[in-house]
Amino acid sequence: MDSTLEVLTARTSGREVHRHWPDVVKAQIVSESLRPGALVNEVAERHGLKPNHLSTWRTMARQGKLVLPAPEDAAEFAAVIVDPPVSKPPIKEASRPEIIVGSVTIRLEEGASPTRIAAVARACAVPA
Repeated sequence: MDSTLEVLTARTSGREVHRHWPDVVKAQIVSESLRPGALVNEVAERHGLKPNHLSTWRTMARQGKLVLPAPEDAAEFAAVIVDPPVSKPPIKEASRPEIIVGSVTIRLEEGASPTRIAAVARACAVPA
């Protein structure tokens, strides 16, 4: 933050000077304290504030009493239209196992065991 705007007014109770921070400046300081990696104590010290004063402003922001500026690196979002899923054609369940070798199709009996299917497949295998 390049510059800080503050208005100084004298208190009637004595020689103490009271600083008044405009809401815009408060919001900028709070926004700075909310950046990733920022520490409240460091941000407060940089602006000549007590950390509890900055914490009070942060609470005000959470309660909606202090409107923060839009982040400098705000992400922009685009609308996404999702088409309904395309249904896949149902898988045809074969009632009888088939072994296809080249142009020859061998249909085994319904309920053939895995051992039987493997034996027929080995018999059809072409030697290398």
